[in-house]
Amino acid sequence: MIPRRAKLDNSVLLVIDVINSCAHQAYEDPERGITYNKIRQMIPSLSSFVNSFRRAGGNIILTTTVPWREQHLPDNINELYRDNEKARYWSRDTGGHAEQFYEIPTEGAMIFAKNSYDAFTNEGLGNTLKRMQVRYVIVTGVFGDGCVLATVCGGFSKGFHFIIARDLIETTDEEDRQVFQRHLKERTWPLMYGATIESHHILTALS
Repeated sequence: MIPRRAKLDNSVLLVIDVINSCAHQAYEDPERGITYNKIRQMIPSLSSFVNSFRRAGGNIILTTTVPWREQHLPDNINELYRDNEKARYWSRDTGGHAEQFYEIPTEGAMIFAKNSYDAFTNEGLGNTLKRMQVRYVIVTGVFGDGCVLATVCGGFSKGFHFIIARDLIETTDEEDRQVFQRHLKERTWPLMYGATIESHHILTALS
């Protein structure tokens, strides 16, 4: 259930990394099992929710990434990628298109770029939420088993409360990742980090 203290004026909708590199077909890598069909199927519902949240008067934050290449990333990510070919995920894009939002409304949204998995590594995000007196972060986006997971863990450790929109979080089509994401949604998140519910319950409860 939604926490009773959660209201529209003490909450924010956080949309994580719905950008070309995490959704567009041009950025898939089928040889490594990286395809985004399930993500693209989810995005229309997420876009509709973003619009409804904005019309209700809610605040929206979108995250993107810095260019996901060596010169822009911290040493721990670069070392991991150099040492582990399976983990390696440097972007092949050098034209600046990878970080652009993919079919998601941006009107009225605040935008933060991050250079790690956890959105709270951008200190401006946490500072902005505190200045706005935000208590509850409604989290959506991609990848459920990657940057969404890292952001939930990172934000929770900073004292923020989470409401997790179960149907508006996706990851790649790979079955192992889908299984892990289901486990997060069914057990880990609701037991350790916050209410994990279908999005259609959220706006009604906050109003």
